[in-house]
Amino acid sequence: MVQVKKPELRAAILASAFERFAQSGYAATTLPQIAKGAGVSAGTVYVYFSSKLAVLYAIYGPWLRQRITNLERRLARIADPRERLCTLVRALWRDIPREHNGFANNLMQAISTAGPDEPYDPALLAWVEERVAAMIRDALPPARRRRFGTPAFAHVLMMASDGFVIGNHLRPDRPCSEHTVELMCRLIRGEPGGALRPPGARAAASGRAGARPAAAGPGGGRNPVRRRAGTPRPGARHSRPK
Repeated sequence: MVQVKKPELRAAILASAFERFAQSGYAATTLPQIAKGAGVSAGTVYVYFSSKLAVLYAIYGPWLRQRITNLERRLARIADPRERLCTLVRALWRDIPREHNGFANNLMQAISTAGPDEPYDPALLAWVEERVAAMIRDALPPARRRRFGTPAFAHVLMMASDGFVIGNHLRPDRPCSEHTVELMCRLIRGEPGGALRPPGARAAASGRAGARPAAAGPGGGRNPVRRRAGTPRPGARHSRPK
């Protein structure tokens, strides 16, 4: 006899799992713990979900979609395009990684421990990148949209977001700084101060700043000839060895 699935039981399982994941993390949470919180047996959980990863996917997808949708609505109320862009970067790199006790880190733990029979579904990431790309385009001058208002660049932002998710898990007291957000906004918009110096440029500039001026030659000009160490100065008196 096929067991009839009840929406209220499924909702109770997901509610219990969300609480456990947010409190203890994916790796430390077990299906029996989720079942106990939902008031059902572990066997009942398997009626609704094939694995703990399936439970997380059922929670994480709607959770992240809701955050992206809320972000779109928030940006729509901001008139200044530059502020929209900074708000977007700040949300992806600081706000979302910190929400619900760093809930996004559960996905990092789940993917890193998933077996070959638990493949990763990229559909959610593709959806997010399309929406993020559209938000970037809306905040850019026309000349910058072709390069930065694309899913490919949104993918870069989301990969960086994963790094900040892990960073928040390791050091929750050190979130993404406002300086980092500002630097990325300048880089995307092509503003002064947003370009990074090429390798070696800082060291070369420092070397030039600390270089000693060349000795003055006849007539006050620069003397291109350097005197070797131990060589007497022109006109200096030589002492004869005794």
